[in-house]
Amino acid sequence: MAFTKQLMLGGAALLASQVSFAHLPKAMPLTGVPIPPVPGLMDGDDPIVVNKDMAIALGKALFWDMNVGSDGIACGSCHFSAGADMRVKNQLNPGNMGTLSTASTFETTASGAAGGPNYEWNKDDFPFVQFNDPFEQSSGVKHSSDDVGASSGTFSGQFTGASRFSASDDHCDRSVDPVFHINHVGARRVEPRNAPTMINAIFNHRNFWDGRANNVFNGSSNWGERDPDAGVWIKQGRRQVVKQPLHLINSSLASQAVATVQSDTEMVCRGRNIADLGRKLLSRAPLQYQQVHAEDSVFAPLNLVNDAGKGLNVTYKTLIRKAFNSKYWSYSRRISQFGRPANGGLRYSQMEANFSMFFGLALQIYESTLVSDQAPIDLTPRDANLAPTWEGMGYSEEEIASLKRGFSLLDSNHCTACHGGPLMTLAAISTNSTLVTPIPDAFYGPEHARIPYGKNAFGVTGTTSDAHSAGITPHGNVVNKNVLVGSRRAFTDFGFANTGVANPDNDPGLGAVDDFGFALSFAAQYREYLLGNDEAVGDSVVRHQKACDFTKGGLFVAGNADYESATEFTARDGLEIDGSREGQLRNQDCIGHPLTAYIPTIEAAQANKDSAKLDVAEKAFFKIPTLRNVELTGPFMHNGSMATLDDVLEFYARLGNNNNPHMDGFVTSIALRPEQVSQIELKAQNRKDLIMLLNSFTDERVRYKKAPFDHPEIIIPNGHSGSHTGVDAGNPLKAEFAKDTLLVIPAVGVSGTTEPVKPFVEHLPE
Repeated sequence: MAFTKQLMLGGAALLASQVSFAHLPKAMPLTGVPIPPVPGLMDGDDPIVVNKDMAIALGKALFWDMNVGSDGIACGSCHFSAGADMRVKNQLNPGNMGTLSTASTFETTASGAAGGPNYEWNKDDFPFVQFNDPFEQSSGVKHSSDDVGASSGTFSGQFTGASRFSASDDHCDRSVDPVFHINHVGARRVEPRNAPTMINAIFNHRNFWDGRANNVFNGSSNWGERDPDAGVWIKQGRRQVVKQPLHLINSSLASQAVATVQSDTEMVCRGRNIADLGRKLLSRAPLQYQQVHAEDSVFAPLNLVNDAGKGLNVTYKTLIRKAFNSKYWSYSRRISQFGRPANGGLRYSQMEANFSMFFGLALQIYESTLVSDQAPIDLTPRDANLAPTWEGMGYSEEEIASLKRGFSLLDSNHCTACHGGPLMTLAAISTNSTLVTPIPDAFYGPEHARIPYGKNAFGVTGTTSDAHSAGITPHGNVVNKNVLVGSRRAFTDFGFANTGVANPDNDPGLGAVDDFGFALSFAAQYREYLLGNDEAVGDSVVRHQKACDFTKGGLFVAGNADYESATEFTARDGLEIDGSREGQLRNQDCIGHPLTAYIPTIEAAQANKDSAKLDVAEKAFFKIPTLRNVELTGPFMHNGSMATLDDVLEFYARLGNNNNPHMDGFVTSIALRPEQVSQIELKAQNRKDLIMLLNSFTDERVRYKKAPFDHPEIIIPNGHSGSHTGVDAGNPLKAEFAKDTLLVIPAVGVSGTTEPVKPFVEHLPE
């Protein structure tokens, strides 16, 4: 009985501290924050990468090279404007990730146009969901569409081959797409989700909106430990090679790269694998047909710029040899295990067979240089509570007052429950966990405002760590137990959220499964772990979650008390100390009450399999994006449905577009909606203050493409000649395809450009 009383009193304290808190992790500086480490990549006695500078050069070339795609599409084709895509023509997808009856048909736009392939947006088309009163969800929907604003990609087709020396386009059997066509004239396909900025993406634990770019890079696919056939070929003697999977943590960008370069919507023809890409590129000069600036920040210091102006003065093969350990490319024989192209031909070489590893890791290492840590939010002095003062930065008194109000509003409206810390996203799990780990003499932030590592690294309110209030701990959980709308408590994926952007049936997000039948959701896998279904757990990290670090709204996941509960496991159900199954108890150093360090026994979990005690929320959960450079990275949301930050704030003011039981509970606590006439002016000023603050997250180097954000020339398809009602046929790829309209983005060097990157909305016609 005494033990039960102790638990209940502890529970009351937890409830008070976790339900009533108003402060969450602050928006912090990124300056001095380390890149998440990748053990074995560039350290140790036998690293994979032996020359980092050459690996960066290789990655930058591959990222921007139009030869990488099957018909002129580079990775940079969708990430050329502050790391995002500002094109406004042929950027609609019908919503084909969904299960609604309209998932394969285009809807009428908000401006009244038919929409569809090759449609050119105008300002009246946004947002895609509009209400009679934009601040009041109950006012009724004026317009709604399940279409998605995303990025135009490839014509696709069936891959048959590619030249090893010349021509950008692959040989493919191409035909008019059944969805993307105008009067039976083929158009380029459009991706099913908006392209987020890749600047600062190195800090994300997982990438893609649905997290399918695994944190663990296995060397050949995006699925990490889930893929039983993954691996790279390693030379172990003059005549011996073995295939082994890599296990590189914090390498989600490598996982993302190898998935993207095999997408027949984004970049390539069906059936082209990455070894085929290696065969196409290895003997070529990188950026073969593109201008490279003589003062490129990466290529020029390495003397790689071709004097003729186009391409580099080496081959891809040379860059790989200089960048990577020879055991991954020096085997001289072509053996059957390496495979050969589907249509026949010479067997792959070791370098071709391992091109997935070279491609993924080189892009990751290059993208790890794209860190925007010189924005005003990074450089401002901070007070004793780590709040920015904005003093001495050239702001007027009125602007400083607005910025301070905006910073307070970001906190009081619980925006930082998702967008806190240096990256302004909880998706930066490794980084956030590192910074709240006490390390002697470890600091981050600018020289004039150094912040010590430790539990209060993102602020402290009273005796409560602001980071811990959001579940950020040194242990780096990937699963949390959260409060959803209606006080529903459920296991969720850390760094992902459902905020009611769209009908959950439009796109399942984390609610989908991978190629092997595993749930994309770590929370769904954690439920299987509790049930003892180890065969349904594809990611080993799921087996090592720390239950007493779940925020869970102050209510117990488990406790050692003898009472009944409809929503939580108790002693009456049957409990074991967290970690008992692995023989490594996880009941120490808890941010919650130590008596919550229990999980149900397998028998107890099985007996409550269908109860609220094992509730999981995963449907329409998407990765929480960074707010850095958000001024420049529209359109917004996973479906690209909002053009301006005003659209976004109106969305949150009305508490979302679509009430659904999977929504994060913090959405309902947002207070930006004018409740009465007397508040209209106040709430309008609040939104102006928030936008003033959000604009302070822009790094001027990004705005003006200064190093490291400079790049080679890239020529990008920007819709087709004609309109959404009729196009000009006669594309060089196929007569039945529409002619491309091309957007030429000039090469930029270390000093950047005088033409600033403009917000997305400024590219929209009136």
